[in-house]
Amino acid sequence: MTRTLERPPKAAEPMLAGEKTRTENFLVKLFAVVPLLALAVAVPFAWGWGLSWTDIALATGFYFLTGLGVTIGFHRHFTHGAFKAHRALRIALATTGSMAMQGPVIGWVADHRRHHAYADRDGDPHSPWRYGTTPTALAKGFWHAHLGWLFDRQKTNAQRFAPDLLTDRDITRINTWFPALTVLTLLAPALIGGLITLSWWGALTAFFWAGLVRVALLHHVTWSVNSLCHMIGERPYAARDKSTNFWPLAIASMGESWHNSHHADPTGARHGVRRGQLDMSARLIWAFEKLGWATDVRWPKPDRLDRKLNPGHHPAHRGRATRPEGG
Repeated sequence: MTRTLERPPKAAEPMLAGEKTRTENFLVKLFAVVPLLALAVAVPFAWGWGLSWTDIALATGFYFLTGLGVTIGFHRHFTHGAFKAHRALRIALATTGSMAMQGPVIGWVADHRRHHAYADRDGDPHSPWRYGTTPTALAKGFWHAHLGWLFDRQKTNAQRFAPDLLTDRDITRINTWFPALTVLTLLAPALIGGLITLSWWGALTAFFWAGLVRVALLHHVTWSVNSLCHMIGERPYAARDKSTNFWPLAIASMGESWHNSHHADPTGARHGVRRGQLDMSARLIWAFEKLGWATDVRWPKPDRLDRKLNPGHHPAHRGRATRPEGG
């Protein structure tokens, strides 16, 4: 079936900036496939040996540390400007987000801004609908949106989609540190595990679980927002695309799976805008605001969201529904 996505108007700056080099393409595949292989052997490896409470604690800690660097830093702050951050917080978010091994910060932001500019249309780097609506086309689209798009040789033009970050010396420096931060995110758990257990075995299992397996889990949760959250779930709000709210991923994605709410209000600091919709990223932004580390936070406005309601959906609760409880 032919592609069915709409073609957006041309812009002054080109959308793409050439192709990845062979080295870049190889490293992307390496970073995506090696953690996935570790995840595939994780269950038999853990059956009766090879997994300790130290490994679980380290994996959980590094999962949320690096995941929140992506959700709060790469996504809500750098991509959408949902809040302003003091310099130290800005550097910390760019650093911990880079340790999620999802690519350098500038490229990540450029890809995601391009996604919003062309969501589910021609030009979207990871729409699951790009091949059509038949079962075969959707299966192919799911693979593309979830993982396949990473293997494309074309590069998003950062000059067009992230010019603000290209002129930020702190961020460009951290962008170049990505290889070193990749080594750090894999070896730091091993070092900590070895010191806690005073053994090479403790270092090895921490490397496996809190390094490789943790990275793989976070990768696939993030990629599921690109794939599942444009295919299945609820669509309470009108958006130009097929984004959905998918509650089973709310905790693991740290609030990112309230994706339809996000696409209806992209610059909002909170994505789980209704009561009971867990969004730990928004909760932490609220804490940063109280501490004075984050300012000009763009909390969603109920009236604006209510105007975007699709038929059959009730308005969100007023007041605290758009902010973390206690905010």
